[in-house]
Amino acid sequence: MSNPPYQCNYKPFEALTVAELYAILQLRNRVFIVEQQCVYADTDGKDAFCFHLMVWDDDQLAAYARLLPAGLTFEQASIGRVVSDPEYRGKGAGKLLMTQAIALCHELFGPGPIKIGAQLYLKRFYESLGFVKCSEMYLEDGIEHIEMMR
Repeated sequence: MSNPPYQCNYKPFEALTVAELYAILQLRNRVFIVEQQCVYADTDGKDAFCFHLMVWDDDQLAAYARLLPAGLTFEQASIGRVVSDPEYRGKGAGKLLMTQAIALCHELFGPGPIKIGAQLYLKRFYESLGFVKCSEMYLEDGIEHIEMMR
């Protein structure tokens, strides 16, 4: 079975439609808060300063990430809130999302390094994209994380 023909687009916060913003928040809540049982403030005040990368399968949001300029979370540009709809895991949406996110970070913020706070269980996935562990494991909202740099 082949992967769906995904469509990627990105926008600054103020250009998101109400429907896009709702889909983003719905997916982030579905995975981070409900599936991962992590009670935290997802709307952390950073979204307005980010670009929002969306991977669509027709009108279904398959994957999402926000692109953060240097100085917002880390000294370096960053990719955060990386999430795939459970129905699209293992179908290429996450890899497409991250390859696009890396390219867009360089296009939007310049050729410098990209730093992420990654859930530890995804270490191999991020390593396959050129990220290298640069911190010890730490707990964030009860979930094991590491910082990684590309």
